[in-house]
Amino acid sequence: MPDRLILTLSCCDRPGITARVTGLLFELGGNILEAQQFNDIADGEFFMRVAFASGAGNFGDYHAALERLSGELGMRWTLRPAEEARRVLILVSKFDHCLSDLLYRQRIGELPMEIVAIAGNHPQSALSARLLDGIPYHHLPVTPETKLQQEAALRALIADTGAELVVLARYMQVLSDQFSADLAGRCINIHHSFLPGFKGAKPYHQAHARGVKMIGATAHYVTADLDEGPIIHQDVEPISHADTPEDLVRKGRDIERRVLAEAVRLHLEDRVLLNGSRTVVFRS
Repeated sequence: MPDRLILTLSCCDRPGITARVTGLLFELGGNILEAQQFNDIADGEFFMRVAFASGAGNFGDYHAALERLSGELGMRWTLRPAEEARRVLILVSKFDHCLSDLLYRQRIGELPMEIVAIAGNHPQSALSARLLDGIPYHHLPVTPETKLQQEAALRALIADTGAELVVLARYMQVLSDQFSADLAGRCINIHHSFLPGFKGAKPYHQAHARGVKMIGATAHYVTADLDEGPIIHQDVEPISHADTPEDLVRKGRDIERRVLAEAVRLHLEDRVLLNGSRTVVFRS
């Protein structure tokens, strides 16, 4: 039996939800270690995350009791062991600074995940990262004519590895609408925050030409609306007239890697709950 469990839930707001949930955990022997909740007044939705020690309680008993409660309250909920490493597939192109950062953080235990595979549309030799440590790398080239076949190969890879989360670590390919829909809520992307202002090639050079004074990055869940999915995490950094385009690129890489890593951490720790086109993020 796991020592610590994490419960997340959302439902229509009503009086007594917190009391019902915490009372249920108490009756089964659970000891609450961390609890956060949010009442969305505008939409009338309630969101909650609870980390608790299971005590003498049995996982099956907790699950069955929550199943009954969800029937009464119309809850959408998850329950899982906190120590359980999530299975993650990382997709990458030639820019591998985000991949290298995720691999390092996973290796030192900062991100509770098992990287089951890495896939890219370029050969592994195109990467500068040398930290794969035996993780399988799959070269899946793609052209406009072979896009559907390549996505079929990605689907098969996800199924074969049991990947629970797909991370686009600067994967410079647009997923099809159907593939995006199939990965709803379990695929995270990272991009610079100049969109929609500076699209296409060399966005940092475009920003420099316009004299921007702030650069940033956005990590979000992938949807069919390109780069417009529910936002998980963002960060910015001021720049000055003295910064060259190369300085912007360098600083942008640093922001991208840390924003993506934080978004992945929040997801792995069940701290992100979807709220339509937005997210509720319970930070630690």
